[in-house]
Amino acid sequence: MTAPTIRLARREDAAALARLAEETFRETFVGGFILNYPEDDLAAFLQASYAVERVAGWIADPSGQVLVAEADGALVAYAQVGDNGLPCPDARPGDGELKRIYVSKAAQGAGLGRALLERSLAWLGERVIYIGVWSGNEKAQRLYRHYGFEQVGAYQFRVGATLDDEVILRRG
Repeated sequence: MTAPTIRLARREDAAALARLAEETFRETFVGGFILNYPEDDLAAFLQASYAVERVAGWIADPSGQVLVAEADGALVAYAQVGDNGLPCPDARPGDGELKRIYVSKAAQGAGLGRALLERSLAWLGERVIYIGVWSGNEKAQRLYRHYGFEQVGAYQFRVGATLDDEVILRRG
């Protein structure tokens, strides 16, 4: 694999990004953390969350930004940021959210996650920033704490009938 290049997502990336988003969700939670979602629930969640039209909306959203990492003509990682949408009672209008950072299994270990995180934080600037993280993902939580995030809440993330326990982290 050639060295990945990070750039802003473009409208024409929507289909490839939707495939990458679904692939990395499966790799992370089903393959990595071995969460046993019922297949019908998982399929419905993935279709609703990562449909091409929805991903195209992320890219077109003027209040957010989507970064992609590309290597050998294929997308291998991405990050999405924008206005906060997490259920935190202390959140205020104008607060930001690091909505997603995923790196494909094949591209892990090249520093892409950290590079995407740093560029995303730079784009979000000095405002208060939130991120929701699966409670069992201690590695990600340690990384975010290193960047000044602290746990300020919790909520449940729905994948079909399954409710995953998530923590809410905040910086600023």
